Amino acid sequence: MDITAFVVAMSIPSAITAFCFWLLERKIQHRDKVEAEAREKRQKEVDERERAREKNEIYIIKSVGAAIALGEATAKAVARIPDAHCNGDMHAALDYAQQVKHEQKDFITEQAIKAVI
Repeated sequence: MDITAFVVAMSIPSAITAFCFWLLERKIQHRDKVEAEAREKRQKEVDERERAREKNEIYIIKSVGAAIALGEATAKAVARIPDAHCNGDMHAALDYAQQVKHEQKDFITEQAIKAVI
């Protein structure tokens, strides 16, 4: 057996192995691409849910503010009625509602400043 036949005989398994590795690498790259697309899709869904959650929080805060404003207006209107005989409970509730409203406003302001900085 001469050297040329030996080299040719050795190159055939090497070529087959190289081809198999090339196919394997191509399959891995395709799988990575599919996984990356799936991750992007999941991330978009998560971002969408997060935006909806943030919007819901804003509506909840607005609703609480509206309820407090309505309660304050009602308490002040009832206090102006001469025959209403308002007791200290209504005045205490009005003071408490105003305190909570201001605490909530301060908290939201503090959180906004932290988000900016």
